[in-house]
Amino acid sequence: MLKIEELKFDEKGLIPAIVVDSVTKKVLTLAYMNRESLGISIEKGLTCFWSRSRQELWLKGETSGNYQHIVSITADCDRDALVVIVEPDGPACHKGTFSCFNDCVYESDELSEFSLEGLLELIKGRKEEKKEGSYTTYLFEKGLDKILKKVGEESTEVIIAAKDKDKKETVYEIADLAYHVLVLMVEAGISIDDIHKELASRHVIDKKVKQEKMASDKD
Repeated sequence: MLKIEELKFDEKGLIPAIVVDSVTKKVLTLAYMNRESLGISIEKGLTCFWSRSRQELWLKGETSGNYQHIVSITADCDRDALVVIVEPDGPACHKGTFSCFNDCVYESDELSEFSLEGLLELIKGRKEEKKEGSYTTYLFEKGLDKILKKVGEESTEVIIAAKDKDKKETVYEIADLAYHVLVLMVEAGISIDDIHKELASRHVIDKKVKQEKMASDKD
C-alpha cells in the first residue's frame, strides 16, 4: 500500500485524479488533489479536491449533495496520477450531467463501444417510443407474461447447450437470456445499479463468513 509521501505531486503540489464510476466504469471527471485533500479523501472515504480556480479545498457534494464514496484509489506506474473509483450519489458535472465528458471529438465508423448500460438504455427507448417492427417493442406490447415466458424459454436453451458442452452455442444462448432479462428489468423498473448493489452486499457477507471460518479454523 503506497503512502501519500511516495506519490509525485507537480510543482504546484497537485496530482491529477481521474474519477471513475464503480458500476458503469465511465470516467466521471478529472480533478486535482494536493496532499491535504488526498488525506481528507482517504480519511472521510469521500472525494475531496483542490480547486485551482478558487484556490481552496473542495469536498465534492458538500453543496450539491452529490457525494462520491470512494471504493479505491490507485496510482499509475510513475506515481504522478491517480484513478479514483467511486460510488456517486448523483451527477458528477456542475451542469447536472452524469459525467463531465459529454462532447464527442471523434468516433470510429468501424469500432463501437458496447456496455450493458447502453443496451439497457436502448431497450428503454424501445418501450417509450414503440418503434414499429422492433422485436423489443413487441415484447413490451405483449406484456409481462410474454417477457417471462421468453426468459423461461431462454433459460432452458442455456441449460441444453451447457449440458451438450457446446461452448459456442452456450455463449449464444446466454446472450439471448441476458437480453430478455434486461427487457424484464426495464418492465419491472429494475436498474443495473440495483443488481450491482445486491451482488455487492452478498460479496460483503461472503467475505465476512470466510473471515469467520478462517478464525474458527485457527481456534
